[in-house]
Amino acid sequence: MERVRILASKKPVVIFSKSTCCMCHTVKALFSELGVYPAVHELDAIPNGREIEEALLTLGRNPAVPAVFIGGVLAGGNKEVMDRHLEGSLVPWLIQVRAKWV
Repeated sequence: MERVRILASKKPVVIFSKSTCCMCHTVKALFSELGVYPAVHELDAIPNGREIEEALLTLGRNPAVPAVFIGGVLAGGNKEVMDRHLEGSLVPWLIQVRAKWV
């Protein structure tokens, strides 16, 4: 769990993902279109990926990925991030944490 907190706090936006996950691809594409370049940790490509995945499950993420952290706070997965974007609250949050400039 501590590893997740440390990684999630290193950049304004952090995504825990798997390279074969279509929902992970979708959320990464959204941030790219918004001009935000998050730190992406592909859990199927790093040595301790399984441990991180288990920690995300204990945080209530099911499935564990995608898990998006904004400003060190768990924003949720694909659905939660897309919902925030559609309601207009995602971009202001990204500006607030200095992940996006106006």
